[in-house]
Amino acid sequence: MNHWFSNLTLAEEAATGAAQQATEAVTAAAATGIPLWIVLLSLVAMLVLPFVIGQWLANALKVRDMGNRIGVVLFSLVIGIAPFASHLLTKDPKNPEAPRKLVDVFHYGIDLAGGTNLVFQVDRSSPEAADKLKNPQTMAEMVAAINKRINPSGTEEVTVRLVGTDRIEVIVPGADSERTQKIKNQITNLGDLEFCMLANFNEFSSLISDAEEQEARKGTGVREVLNSKGEIIGKWREPGKVHDSSEYKKVGDSGQVKSRIVERNGRKATEYLVVCNPNQDKRITGKYLAGTSQGTDETGGATVDFQFKNRGSLLFGELTGAHLPQEGAGGHRTQLAILLNDEIHSAPTINAKITDRGQISGQFTKQEIDELIAVLNAGALSVPLTKEPVNEFTISPLLGADIRTTGLTATLVAMLAVFLITALYYLKAGIIADLCLFFNLVMLLSAMALIDATLTLPGIAGVVLSVAMAVDSNVLIFERMREELEKGSSMRMSIKNGFDKALGTIIDSNLTTLISAVALYYVGTDQVKGFAVTLFIGIVISMFTTVYVARVVFELLERTGRLKTLKMFSIIKQTNFDFVGKTKLFVFGSQAVIALGLLVVAFRGRDNLDIDFRGGAMITFQLEGDQTPDIDAVRAPLVKAFNESISLEQLSLPGPGGKTAQLFRMRTVIDKEEAAAKTSGKNVESQLREEMRAAFEGTRIKLLHQSLKLGAATAIAPTTEKLEDAALAYEKSFEGGQQFSAAVGQSLTPGAFAETIRECLHDIGGTQKYQEADKLVETRSSDATSAPAAKASSILVRLSNQVSAEDSAKVLAALKTKLDGQPIFEELTTFSSSVAGDTQWAAVLALVIAMVAITVYLWFRFSGMTFGIAATVAVFHDVLFTLGAVAVGAYLSHNALGRSLFLIDFKINLTMVASFLTIIGYSLNDTIVVFDRIREVRGKNPKITWEMVNTSLNQ
Repeated sequence: MNHWFSNLTLAEEAATGAAQQATEAVTAAAATGIPLWIVLLSLVAMLVLPFVIGQWLANALKVRDMGNRIGVVLFSLVIGIAPFASHLLTKDPKNPEAPRKLVDVFHYGIDLAGGTNLVFQVDRSSPEAADKLKNPQTMAEMVAAINKRINPSGTEEVTVRLVGTDRIEVIVPGADSERTQKIKNQITNLGDLEFCMLANFNEFSSLISDAEEQEARKGTGVREVLNSKGEIIGKWREPGKVHDSSEYKKVGDSGQVKSRIVERNGRKATEYLVVCNPNQDKRITGKYLAGTSQGTDETGGATVDFQFKNRGSLLFGELTGAHLPQEGAGGHRTQLAILLNDEIHSAPTINAKITDRGQISGQFTKQEIDELIAVLNAGALSVPLTKEPVNEFTISPLLGADIRTTGLTATLVAMLAVFLITALYYLKAGIIADLCLFFNLVMLLSAMALIDATLTLPGIAGVVLSVAMAVDSNVLIFERMREELEKGSSMRMSIKNGFDKALGTIIDSNLTTLISAVALYYVGTDQVKGFAVTLFIGIVISMFTTVYVARVVFELLERTGRLKTLKMFSIIKQTNFDFVGKTKLFVFGSQAVIALGLLVVAFRGRDNLDIDFRGGAMITFQLEGDQTPDIDAVRAPLVKAFNESISLEQLSLPGPGGKTAQLFRMRTVIDKEEAAAKTSGKNVESQLREEMRAAFEGTRIKLLHQSLKLGAATAIAPTTEKLEDAALAYEKSFEGGQQFSAAVGQSLTPGAFAETIRECLHDIGGTQKYQEADKLVETRSSDATSAPAAKASSILVRLSNQVSAEDSAKVLAALKTKLDGQPIFEELTTFSSSVAGDTQWAAVLALVIAMVAITVYLWFRFSGMTFGIAATVAVFHDVLFTLGAVAVGAYLSHNALGRSLFLIDFKINLTMVASFLTIIGYSLNDTIVVFDRIREVRGKNPKITWEMVNTSLNQ
């Protein structure tokens, strides 16, 4: 029998991991065009050659005992270089002729490389959507599920957040259309998995009789079969399609299982009767999955391997055990029905009792496998989303190209300055430290490339902090060496004691920062997680390069006679300053400065917070013609309309004909708009549109407006083309419907125009009457040569014959109202204040958990809670000092003095949180250095005296 739908094979044991890895290795080798034996030989060389060369060097330099240590350093260097070398040596599959650049080895976040902004809306035509949206937790669960689908590791800088009450915004770094499409599929895939049975005539004759009787009474429109209690005991469901073709999968022999042919949306469809357990608790759904992964079947085809949790294993064992093959009746076997998103995905035959694990095989593409695994592991969405985003907009970097360039340049200059000062101040030791710092930086960036982490501005802050802490560690070691040399120790002993005595301090300072990074990763927001991951990797690598690599280099140079002296500059000589005696002065000074800063913070109130923490709106707009006013000229009328509570940034996007389009994005709070919307009955978006339009009235700056001209509607004639069955059925669904042309002043994609028409249909007939509005509207560019997704100024619209002529006329009128003369906003998004509150809570919780964990660690490490409390007080001192300085800087930015100092209206947002975390990390580092010296000076003395504190601070 020619099966359109490959059977699924359930197996007790999934394919072995070794086979899967071998398959992946072969695939990778084939994709790069490099023979597999060369790949394997290269891997062996990477593992073995560094140690061989290390032993050779050790023998040549007559330091044989250092061979393995030198090998470890060389091996680490090879690992660090490997991702960059591999990137340069392989071709870009999308553009094989293009030269490879080192900078392309990283994925850049939305703030460094731009990206795509997607806004999805809940499909309110779904019967369960209205009820589930009454629960405020539903949308929070949706956000969490989508975030887990597209960002399972938490290292991708993909932003997922709630917008309004029924929309979800997803910001995808980069403008790669293939990646964007993959994420769109992952988001909209409902992920609803259920294991049932197909109703066969041998076992389920009673159910089949009930289904036929109910169908005779109610017609084929009813798709559920009910028992006398009103419980669902069966349902009619269609098979899914084979990939993206018009071919449908065949479930089974119609002579063995119950099926029917019905007409759905103008096409004939085959539906199969599926057996349902009336007890909801007994139904086996995706919530019982422990996990899914990719595997292979007996033929080498790609499969989805799944494993159940304990409850799922029990239920699945009961289901399969109750329907084992029957000896009589011609060896009858029962078929399972695996439903994904309410379509029969496959129908395997039950051959034996299956419990905890199984395998789904079929005609899967690699992309389908990846998407299915991601969706099933993340769990089903509570309510379905519209298949296409209601807003899709490719944006430039959120912080602007100028900030990206300035930020990266500043980082590079700062690191070069550190390298230069270290070399000039510590001379030979400084040059060795710079080599280790460069080694550290290469390994850190290599690790980020290997784990495919996204590089963002907060991530760069993590890189800078880890390098800065590596410098601090080197300084601690060098100063210890200086002390040993001043005591008259030999060079070899000075190196040994320098590293040994500084080791405890280095471990303590770095471990406290690691604790902070771990806490921030598990409870922080997406942006904070990117910072935490980078910081964690950087600290681990810096400890290795500082403690291990630097020591190997120092000892190797000393033992080979190349390091006989170690001269260093010493600007600050031995001091005997009475720090403790000036305690009152320092405390008073700190309190005065912090109090002044906090007064300014209190005076600004909520204006200190950006919309990430306050709630608000983000509007992206364009100006008419070739207007090129500077950003201050655009800001002036907006400040009058929205007060001072706005921030404005300029975006540059590639436009038609190679021109660059200048857009502006405004962020503002929406307190008064929300209040006005409640009293006027309008929504917040309408209120914002009116205020934006009024803001520029009477000025020379003109907002870009849309114009719309509609042609007369005509009836769609029957098609005369010879088409396949599926295509013919689709065309027949439009016969007798209405079609018209639309000319727009500002080009739109046909898809965006279709979405506006669907909104009009829902406004006219409600979501129940036109619940499948996506199938009732077809739009395409009037230019036959245009790409389907390209923007067009002339669009042909066809409405299905299910839309009455009266409603078609209403659609044309509604379109005129919606578009003609309306200002064009590339984005108009409102941020829920409740979401902003959640963001605030997550940031505060991350900081509190980190500080508590560090306090506990220091308590045990220094045998007293005093140290932990003191470190916490020091951190809060530095954070409050900086917070006050930020508020003062923002306040001064509105006058000439502030502008001359290049101050701007700083607002606390998620990127600013990363900056505070950088300060916390460095504050802890310095505090631990002092604590370790106090511990050393105290020795075995049970008490700490003021004299010990003074001595430690001076040292």
